[in-house]
Amino acid sequence: MGHGRKKLKDLTGFTLIELVIVIVVVGVLAGIAVPLYQVVPERSKATEAVATLGLIRQAMGERYAEHGTYGNASFTDGARVTVGGTLGLSNGFLLGRYFSSASYTFDGAPTAGEFRISCDGSSSTAPYASEVARVVCTIDEAGTITTSDW
Repeated sequence: MGHGRKKLKDLTGFTLIELVIVIVVVGVLAGIAVPLYQVVPERSKATEAVATLGLIRQAMGERYAEHGTYGNASFTDGARVTVGGTLGLSNGFLLGRYFSSASYTFDGAPTAGEFRISCDGSSSTAPYASEVARVVCTIDEAGTITTSDW
């Protein structure tokens, strides 16, 4: 008798309180995760600058091997690394999707035994330069790379 009916206590499901708790937990997790992942695209775009800085460092190493010094009268603070064609790097060679040759400059004048090259996204004239305007990376003769806080 009564095989087709369920008793009220046999019905199961979520209460309104349980649903609200789940929504709050998901909201808190999203509130933490979204800001963390907003910098990921910018960091991935900065890899173009890091790779190019490595090539520039290699060119500076070749210059040191040939001349015994990193210094050069053309290599002044703020000068583009393409200045005078000394390193054999052209503007076209340094043009990427996000960074252009205008981005890569000497950070201080190189001395006989040390140098520092900077890549500033705000100086770029590349097609997608606006996406890396806050990116600043540097490299020195030892290969130490520093990046701006995004």
